[in-house]
Amino acid sequence: MTFEEVMDTLESSGDAQTKKTLGNHGAQEPYFGVKVSELKKILKKTKKNHELSLELYATGNSDAMYLAALCADENKMTETILDTWAEQAYWYYLSEYAVPWVAGDTSFGFDIGLKWIESNKDQVRAAGWAALASYAAVNDDSKLDINAYSRLLDRAEKEVHNGPDRIPFVINGFIIAIGSYVEALTEKAKTIAKNIGKVEVVMATAACKVPLAIDYIKKVEDKGRIGKKRKTARC
Repeated sequence: MTFEEVMDTLESSGDAQTKKTLGNHGAQEPYFGVKVSELKKILKKTKKNHELSLELYATGNSDAMYLAALCADENKMTETILDTWAEQAYWYYLSEYAVPWVAGDTSFGFDIGLKWIESNKDQVRAAGWAALASYAAVNDDSKLDINAYSRLLDRAEKEVHNGPDRIPFVINGFIIAIGSYVEALTEKAKTIAKNIGKVEVVMATAACKVPLAIDYIKKVEDKGRIGKKRKTARC
């Protein structure tokens, strides 16, 4: 599919209710209101396409930006491009999911995540914690710096109750991810999860909930899925 064909398909795939829902959560014009399920149908036609992903993200259209992350080629992605994407990820669908998923799939996902969590911009900091979680989820423990992730858990425990709402939410998710995907750190993550307890975050709607980290990790443990890696961070 060409860029023009994709944009036309996105426009025709949008619906009013989805647009309203996304708007309530932080999406801003321009966007069409396309369900993720519809984006994945388009992805089957575009497949991974580096140049197309760059064109889509540059539109500033939230639907196109999300699709850009889905079709991005992690092997052609550069740190410079992802830095720009993180700066432009203006709401959490992009900053906490789409962009850090791509980062997590790259070979430099850990390093860029470490850089982003030092940013003075909230959306970039959030992307950093999410990228670090995604990187751990898709890479074998033998490829991870376990000591570094252990130190990040310590930092997460100190920072999880501080900062704007989305930062605690993402840090809570980081603790869950490390406890679930990095078997060597599961017990430490569980201890920290018990220590932090419930993370209070003002969510966009009452239907949105912040998962209790200790309960979530235990559910993964009960299913025998601790340490089971994902093939890709993107979903």
